[in-house]
Amino acid sequence: MSEPRLQEISDYNTLKGGKRKVVLAVILVGLLMGVIYVFVADKFDNKSDTIKIEDPIKAVPMR
Repeated sequence: MSEPRLQEISDYNTLKGGKRKVVLAVILVGLLMGVIYVFVADKFDNKSDTIKIEDPIKAVPMR
């Protein structure tokens, strides 16, 4: 059993057939998961539970 050579690989320069479909499916699933994550994070982000912090020092005095 020897290592495959580049001359023997049929789709070395371009993706064809099943490999192309797998690559496109992985890319599309990744994009779809990203869109769903952004939508869910924006919809269910509870902004009402933030703590309001007021800093009484507005400027640091120079010495």
